[in-house]
Amino acid sequence: MSLQHPADAVGASSSATSRVGIVGVGNMGGAMAARLLSLGWPVAVHDIDDRCEALAVGFGAMACATPSGVAASCEVLIVAVVDAVQTEAVLFGAHGAARGLARGSTVLLCPTISPADVERFAAGLRRQGIACIDAPMSGGPDRARDGSMSLMLAGPGDAIERLGGLLGALSSRVFRISERPGDGARTKLVNNLLAGINLAGAAEAMALAERMGLDVGRTLDVVEQSSGQSWIGSDRLHRALRGDYLPRAHTRLLNKDTHLALGVARQAGAATALGEAAAALFARACERGFAGLDDASVFELLRQAR
Repeated sequence: MSLQHPADAVGASSSATSRVGIVGVGNMGGAMAARLLSLGWPVAVHDIDDRCEALAVGFGAMACATPSGVAASCEVLIVAVVDAVQTEAVLFGAHGAARGLARGSTVLLCPTISPADVERFAAGLRRQGIACIDAPMSGGPDRARDGSMSLMLAGPGDAIERLGGLLGALSSRVFRISERPGDGARTKLVNNLLAGINLAGAAEAMALAERMGLDVGRTLDVVEQSSGQSWIGSDRLHRALRGDYLPRAHTRLLNKDTHLALGVARQAGAATALGEAAAALFARACERGFAGLDDASVFELLRQAR
């Protein structure tokens, strides 16, 4: 697997010719909607949070009352909700998108969920003549908004090729994992387990620096130019040092993702001592009331520890 420019990775036309549907326009889905609208793509949206939906409409999106309403207006549906329960409701619930999608349509599944759930949803869509691309994303809302986030694609090659223009608009970092839905989820969980380990380690180290009386900002500057640097540590801890825990990526989500990764690891018979320690830290942060804050809140948890 290699990182490629979308033009090389997925081919196809880059013209914005058909309406794209997005269900779930929170941090990541909303950023994707804003990105596509800025490039001239027509976008239909739905979200259970009226405020998120209104923000997307402010950028020029068309709001629909239900997921099936979004599906009926588009050829490609992006699902960008939080978990498998929400994904199932969006696709197969009473007003699910599968009721509105025409045969030959394509669904991009972007949530971080278990590979087994991806496989189950893909099979359900396939029975209705709808292609499913397992397409978890990484990079946060800023990178989703400017098109530099990562997309990990697993699904039918012909469906991926047909969406070359859309995928290129969404991401300059497209990875073709395999043709088997579920492998994107597996790759994302490996990534997110490592992200959790890196963030937990960076937060612990900066809490130690503070406890030793060092200037933590200066220490972070040193780490960023030295062997301890990690992207997630730099991204999160600069905000944490300013006391900014406004959620870009909620603590509860990394708690969910690290525990999903541990479940997959157990199934594979893999040892994950560092992952277990990181997952326990995010669980503790949620128990302390930080679930709705940015996942940088683990720094606050550790600096308060005695």
